[in-house]
Amino acid sequence: MQMQRLQTQENVGLLIAVARRSIKQAVGELGRPYRLSAQRFWLLLGIYEREGLSLCELAGGSRIDEPTASRIVSALARHGLVHVADDPVDRRRSRLLLTRAGRDLAAQLAPLAEGLRLATVSGFSAAERRALVTSLRRVVENIDRFTRKWRDGGAHEPAEDQR
Repeated sequence: MQMQRLQTQENVGLLIAVARRSIKQAVGELGRPYRLSAQRFWLLLGIYEREGLSLCELAGGSRIDEPTASRIVSALARHGLVHVADDPVDRRRSRLLLTRAGRDLAAQLAPLAEGLRLATVSGFSAAERRALVTSLRRVVENIDRFTRKWRDGGAHEPAEDQR
């Protein structure tokens, strides 16, 4: 019984890893002609879709940590695609803006990203897409909870619903 549960969990984790790798490889191919890594591709589009947001907002919306987002934004700025501007209302805050070159590039990439987003859920009904999103969010929450328990010394115990 324990082995069967482990195999099921392993398969779910493996499938998620394979899906992530497939998406990352597809984005790598889309971004390669523009010399953009997958992370730069998505953050450039994140700024394009919500121009003027803060680094904290970009990181949160992209589900990456702020130091990583900061390094990627710095690289985009060095390549002349992003400009970090002072917030006119809050001097402690900066806003992320695209340069003309960044906006032009993001406008070219947006349809590619939309095509990939649609391809990812091709063949899914609206209900299946909602269920998938709900399930993946639950997986993220489960792993976050597991990690917190592990840090507190209790992650070796099976989850409540798996006993």
